Amino acid sequence: MNKAQQHLRPVIALLGGTFDPIHFGHTLPAQETALWLGAEQLHLIPAHIPPHKAGTHASAQQRADMVALVCNNNPIFSLDSRELKRNQASFTLDTLHELNAEHQAVDFYFIMGMDSLLSFTSWHKWQEILSLCNIVVNIRPGYSHQALTEQLPQTLSQRLVDDLSQLKAQRCGQIILHECQAVDISSTEIRAKIKAGLPYRHYLPDAVYHYIEQHKLYR
Repeated sequence: MNKAQQHLRPVIALLGGTFDPIHFGHTLPAQETALWLGAEQLHLIPAHIPPHKAGTHASAQQRADMVALVCNNNPIFSLDSRELKRNQASFTLDTLHELNAEHQAVDFYFIMGMDSLLSFTSWHKWQEILSLCNIVVNIRPGYSHQALTEQLPQTLSQRLVDDLSQLKAQRCGQIILHECQAVDISSTEIRAKIKAGLPYRHYLPDAVYHYIEQHKLYR
């Protein structure tokens, strides 16, 4: 396959997370990144038992319901609930193996933030993850690429590419930094605001807000 043919391959972007709850800090940067990548789909993948967390506050079904509500209002978003069906810790590697088996003519771009990249070498079989996808790291506009690169181990910094054409030339193994507008809110902060009775509606889509209120979550 030559490079011209390779560029015609469909792209699926992937965003994993606890989504407890899902909010604009997840969806807006992810949508912007997916459009930048030319992705046909963006799979939102809620984790059942995140390896790095003790547990979740909403149930697996409730978190899936909230992600599904977001997907209903955006045609590029798709709920991928495979990790919720596992009765053990959710590893990105397992999900990528399954996706690659299901979509053999697709390129996968896994979206993460800076913190995740800096801890990436502690992930379960991280080298194998890079054999199955490219990684797109969302960073704040104006953030120094050099400063981030200097914090990375050489095993990761040597995989960095500068532009999309380089990224799309290879199916896997590369990392690109993407500047996108960050939304300064976290699920932890939203849960704290709900528990304290403070306004939080403007941080998440209306459908998710109404679901939280209806089910009296995070009280």
